[in-house]
Amino acid sequence: MVKDPNKVAMGKKAKAAGSDFELRVRKDMTEKDWVVDKFGNNVEITDVKEECIKQVNEGVEKAGFKICGEIKVEPGYIGKLIIAKNKWAGPGRPMMMGAGFPDFVCFRFNDTIFIEADGYEKGADHYDVIGVECKCDGYLSKLEREKCQWLLDNNVFSKILVASKHKIKNRIHIEYEDFEIKYGKKQNAK
Repeated sequence: MVKDPNKVAMGKKAKAAGSDFELRVRKDMTEKDWVVDKFGNNVEITDVKEECIKQVNEGVEKAGFKICGEIKVEPGYIGKLIIAKNKWAGPGRPMMMGAGFPDFVCFRFNDTIFIEADGYEKGADHYDVIGVECKCDGYLSKLEREKCQWLLDNNVFSKILVASKHKIKNRIHIEYEDFEIKYGKKQNAK
């Protein structure tokens, strides 16, 4: 199969623009007093319906029976936090450490909370921990939205921001949108 040189050039340009934008976002968040680091984990999403049907079929086959009719399963997804896989960077270049989702984990000291226990006040430090996903166009795919929702539902992050690029008078500005405000909070049954 012959690759179209124009599409290869477009892909290289898009990858470079995305990497440059990630660096801009990291610098911007650092200037806003956040401690920023690459997120080394990812969320593995499994379709409940497919997984249930697979398990039922395996169990029925082991018992020596056949399924007649359709298996009814409520739609939904099961998620699990996993270590992001390392990516091959090419010959002569080191491997890129896992490209996690979201791109960054950011935290900062918020305030000291005083808790009264047994008549004594105790101070407890409070940190805000958020995730930041960089998207030049600002739109997340369906799978990325499901991953964000799982991370929020399971209290991995208190908030996830979607960073997008906007040009104003030939200058690039970064705009941050809260995931729950942009896409709305879904109520998942647990």
